[in-house]
Amino acid sequence: MLLDSNIIIYAAQPEHAALRQFIATHTPAASAISQIEVLGYHKLSEEDRQVLEQFFRTVAKLPLSETVVQWAIKLRQRRKMTLGDSIVAGTAIAYERTLVTRNTDDLRWIEEIKLLNPLAEHG
Repeated sequence: MLLDSNIIIYAAQPEHAALRQFIATHTPAASAISQIEVLGYHKLSEEDRQVLEQFFRTVAKLPLSETVVQWAIKLRQRRKMTLGDSIVAGTAIAYERTLVTRNTDDLRWIEEIKLLNPLAEHG
């Protein structure tokens, strides 16, 4: 599974223990763009930064390959979407991973991707 940036951020919040447990029982990966989006947030507290840096040290990071780039281009050609979303979705497709995200409604149009919203199941 590939964790979207929003899932990583939610999992870092104390009230989402069930989400952390869900992630712990799987073998998650993160895309390079999620690492940039999450750690690059300008209002990130020092405590949160440390927790999230530790997370990114331990999780598999899927690189921005030529296949990911080509998928991101194809997706943006099909429909208007952010660069970040296109790269994350392209990463999920290229590496054949289920994209774990809260924003499933924004990505349902992509036939090549499998989506999962654990917050819908775990609150």
